[in-house]
Amino acid sequence: MRVIRVGTRKSQLARIQTDSVVAMLRALYPGLQFEIVAMSTTGDKILDTALSKIGEKSLFTKELEHALEKNEVDLIVHSLKDLPTVLPPGFTVGAICKRENPYDAVVFHPKFVGKTLETLPERSIVGTSSLRRVAQLQRRYPHLEFKSIRGNLNTRLRKLDEQQEFSAIVLAVAGLQRMGWQNRVGQGALGVEVRAKDQDILDLVSVLHDPETLLRCIAERAFLRHLEGGCSVPVAVHTVVKDGQLYLTGGVWSLDGSDSMQETMQATIHIPAQHEDGPEDDPQLVGITARNIPRGAQLAAENLGISLAALLLNKGAKNILDVARQLNDAH
Repeated sequence: MRVIRVGTRKSQLARIQTDSVVAMLRALYPGLQFEIVAMSTTGDKILDTALSKIGEKSLFTKELEHALEKNEVDLIVHSLKDLPTVLPPGFTVGAICKRENPYDAVVFHPKFVGKTLETLPERSIVGTSSLRRVAQLQRRYPHLEFKSIRGNLNTRLRKLDEQQEFSAIVLAVAGLQRMGWQNRVGQGALGVEVRAKDQDILDLVSVLHDPETLLRCIAERAFLRHLEGGCSVPVAVHTVVKDGQLYLTGGVWSLDGSDSMQETMQATIHIPAQHEDGPEDDPQLVGITARNIPRGAQLAAENLGISLAALLLNKGAKNILDVARQLNDAH
């Protein structure tokens, strides 16, 4: 029986996410055997520094991609938010699974259960490793203070519950749901990375593409790539599909949230109910290969992302982001 090796990070959430993808593949390909290969990444090892300060774009992917390059694994399951919008040569995202809830959740220290961010005491400390979350929350809740918190979900929740430092922490709803911790409530989409020239594995995983999630992610990643948004700047993007329209909202913030800019654009987009014939020549858009989704829909999504980024840049977003980068580098 042929063995397909699936790479993943070692954290419990990463394993749960990978197990869910492998379960889908096992159901589709009962004649294949799937073996999970777990490893630690740079981002898992450096836990005493804020993500935005490390200055490495492939924090949670580099070691896994190295194994993919050496044929030690055949595919990798990632939270799509961990994958840079520009992938190293030779790699592509061969599948984007149906997105879970993309929203953020606030989890409170047991002594503040029943509170909201608005009613937390003055100068309460809220933990998050995301500059985007800090900028958005600081703008709305100036009475709060924010501090970086690192580690996997288990570690961060333990720091919240067992130490007195944090009054609350901000986490992704999708992660909490996948761990079965709904009572405490990348984002939300999982991507499968493969070797770009490995047609066999590309065909194998392409059946996992969820057409709507795929097109939303192409628009979002095109927006982030054109803005050069990453962990070191507060940039946000969100998509909604309604009545054949793809609505894309993007925003940029200063580090303290005092300055911001936000716009929404829309495009008419055909989202196939099931897989259809797409491009034959495996062209990548923002690092994603999807031969079973119509090319026109993919290009419309990419153009929407680029157009929204261009609109924000024309309105002065570059100045906000440049200042945010400089201040982040200086601290």
